[in-house]
Amino acid sequence: MRRTLLLIGALLLAHIALLAVHPPGATVADTSEGLDVGIVLDVGGRGDKSFNDGAFLGGERAAKELGARVRFIEPGEGSDREAGLRLLASEGLDLVIGVGFIFTDDITPLAKEYPNVAFADVDYAIPTDSVGRPLPMPTNLVALKFREEEGSFLVGALAAMVGKSKKVGFVGGMDIALIHKFEAGYRAGVRHVCADCEVIAQYAGVTPEAFRNPGRGKELALSQYNQGVNVIFHAAGSTGLGVFEAARAAGKLGIGVDADQFNEAPGFVLTSMVKGIDESVFQAVKAVKEKRFKGGVQQFGLAEKGVGYVYDANNKALIPDSVRAKLDSLTADIIAGRIKVPSTR
Repeated sequence: MRRTLLLIGALLLAHIALLAVHPPGATVADTSEGLDVGIVLDVGGRGDKSFNDGAFLGGERAAKELGARVRFIEPGEGSDREAGLRLLASEGLDLVIGVGFIFTDDITPLAKEYPNVAFADVDYAIPTDSVGRPLPMPTNLVALKFREEEGSFLVGALAAMVGKSKKVGFVGGMDIALIHKFEAGYRAGVRHVCADCEVIAQYAGVTPEAFRNPGRGKELALSQYNQGVNVIFHAAGSTGLGVFEAARAAGKLGIGVDADQFNEAPGFVLTSMVKGIDESVFQAVKAVKEKRFKGGVQQFGLAEKGVGYVYDANNKALIPDSVRAKLDSLTADIIAGRIKVPSTR
């Protein structure tokens, strides 16, 4: 009997100790009331001035406006992602969010394992069967998807109209279907306004590390600028910071992605193709708080103001009024369905 009591006591102490442990990189934005939300960031982490920073802003906004208690985990190696998601789910948080398609294989089985926890994944890759038909998703999991091709179409048209060259560039991060959406939309936009323009497209690699290699981004961009390209659009995470370094060195222009990246190279950033990652994260938290969370797929395109491009005092001088008017017309045509933007190469 004494041995049994000692064993129970030891297990209780171990359980309490585990609850107190937080992985390296975890921070908590605490408030006095509200939901408990956990957000696991993607490759590159905070400070990418792009994808992850957008998710972080969405979480901070949820803390301030909705009273949510938000914990952020910034994983290191790949194995940390599943561990971070599992830790948050096991603690019974109300909502666990993975930031990036790379979480798909981890978050799907966890959602099944923890049916009482709501899950969301930004850029979730919907699983398909052998003939490409979507497989059922767990009912407690929402995929936050974007029509990146629509915003990319607009910046492609912009690059062709102001580039003063028959060549425009594209630098992608990891060579995968998600980034192909950016390239496909960009190509379509270029060719819609300049049928004989050439798009030079290159990728930084085939692993997640391709999203955090600024040196490789700079190398690819300089190569394209040397071939006569005057404008390069990147969809490469922090690798794209190297594109801006190249633009500055060559005296040419870059186009940012996911968030407004003007401050990365003032005067050398034509615009940025923005995704409302912050808004999608905020809306997922809000849905849980208001008890209207529903699993499935949520799409954010031009019509939902989920994608777009930056036009403000910083870059207004680079975009003539006639070009701005053309982009407004193209936006209206895409929303109305008069222009069908491809999402594959």
